[in-house]
Formats: sequence, C-alpha cells, structure tokens
Amino acid sequence: MHNQSPPDHHTIRISVVSPVYGCGGCLEELVDSIATHVGGLGEAFELILVDDASPDQAWQRIQELAATRPWLRGLRLARNFGQHSAISAGIEHARGEWVVVMDCDLQDPPAAIPDLYRKARGEDYDVVFAQRRNRKDSWSKRLSSWGFFRLLSWLTGNTQDSSTANFGVFHRRVVDAVCRMPERDRSFPLMVKWAGFRHGYLQVEHSERAEGRSSYTLRKLLRLATGITLSYSEKPLKLVAMLGIGCSLLAFVMVALAIARWFEGDIAVAGYTSMIASVWLVGGMLLFSMGVVGLYVGQVFRNVQGRPYYIVAEDTRP
Repeated sequence: MHNQSPPDHHTIRISVVSPVYGCGGCLEELVDSIATHVGGLGEAFELILVDDASPDQAWQRIQELAATRPWLRGLRLARNFGQHSAISAGIEHARGEWVVVMDCDLQDPPAAIPDLYRKARGEDYDVVFAQRRNRKDSWSKRLSSWGFFRLLSWLTGNTQDSSTANFGVFHRRVVDAVCRMPERDRSFPLMVKWAGFRHGYLQVEHSERAEGRSSYTLRKLLRLATGITLSYSEKPLKLVAMLGIGCSLLAFVMVALAIARWFEGDIAVAGYTSMIASVWLVGGMLLFSMGVVGLYVGQVFRNVQGRPYYIVAEDTRP
C-alpha cells in the first residue's frame, strides 16, 4: 500500500484532510490506519496533513512519511493560523471528489471513514457528519462544548449539535462552496451547515486521544466563540438595543421616584439620585454598547483587509 503510485488528478476519489498540532508522535499510526481503511474501499485516494506550526517537530515526521508514501502530501503553514484555517488550507489543496476532514489525534477513528463514505453515497447525501458517541474528553471540555453550542443555537436561531465537530465526509460541491467563503474567522462545520446541501449523521464511537492534550485553552475557546458569534449572529446588536431601552426605562423610573421622594421631604438635595442614576446606568449602557459595536467594527475591518487566512510555507509535493 505504501509504495502504490500516486493517483492521477482525475482519478482521485477520496481526499483525507487532517490539521496537525501537537500530535507528531502518532502520525505514523494515523497515516497507516487511514491507508488501511480508506485503501480498503478500492478507491484512489490521497491524504493531506497540514502542519499548523506544531511545536513538536511534526513537519519533519510528515516529510519522512511523505517520502515513502506517494499518496501522502504535507503542507506546513508559516505560523499557527488555527485549526479551522488549517482545515481550509487542506481542503483547498484537496483534489478528490469526496473530502474527509478529521483530527490528527485519533479521537476521530479512521475505521469509521468507510461507513461515512458508504452512507453518503448510498443515501445520496452531500455531507455526512460523524456524531461522537461516548465522548472521551474531560468533563470540563464536554461541559464547555455543550454550553457553547447551546449559546450559539440561541444566538443564531438554528439548532447546533455539540456531538458533531469537523469529522465527516463532504462532496466536492460542498467543499467548493466553503472555499468560496472569504471570512477570516472560520468554523468549518458551521460553514458547511450554512451552505445547506443535503446532510446526514452517523453515530461513531469516540476514541481516546492517542497523544498530547487539546490545544484549546479557555482563552482560545473564548476567542473562537467570540469570532463565531460575530460572524454568524446579529443578535448581540439587537440585545444592545433592547438593553438601551431597558436601562432608559429604569433610569426614568428612578428619576420619577427621586422626584416623588423630594416632594415628600426625604431628599434634602434635589437631583442627587437622578444624577447618579444617569451617570451609572446610562454611562455603563453606552460603554457596553460601544464595546459590542466595536467588536463588529473590528470584525468588518479584519475581513476588509483581505489578508489570507493561511500561508503555506512548505509543500512536500514539488
């Protein structure tokens, strides 16, 4: 299998794309497992590993593996652009009619790829997502994932499923649609779902992480969540408008109460309470509103700049 000839551009049926970060030690197991299970389908395939500036010498390992496996291609990004930008780099270089996207840590089992592929073709789906069954992540990660998707569902008005992530099989027309989306704050599964197309789900047993630990710190998760929320929802702006109305009504009530108390003689200095209410309530509301609007302005600014969301520094394929 490792010495087979690289497939011709027009005959590649399946492309497997995997972003690589912090899992250099399990790459050979990943590559060989994909070769066994995808190769067993009898279809011409390729594997694209995208090194997202992994700190563990993963690029050197990718080069070694690609030297003995003509169907394996490695891309090294110039810096760490993030998982979803790395996925975009991989799918934009993929040549297959069908594209499989999966993580590199073997929590997405390569053994599930044939079932995903057969379901997509047999039931005429353009997309089949793997639903993670019996997740092996820590309780804190599962809880944060559940909370994030519940919040995102509320903000976008569309149901988001925390059991699905990047793992799945996608037809070329879906991949091309995602590649045409120019935004810099990318979330591959949400972009696929936004594009529409006919999609299904397949229950897949989630596996233990083969090496390392998740690179998503709380800070990175919050930054990703903020970017996704600003890209897919205008509800925060509507909430700011509602907050402004609510705070104005509250300030009006407080001023009315202060005037009533002054007439009753409870307040010696007229206007003191109303002034405090105006400064704290209205001032705080304005600062909060400006902050939310500023986030959207920053989002627009980043996208208007037109900078690429990834830069390929090296490619194992000449």
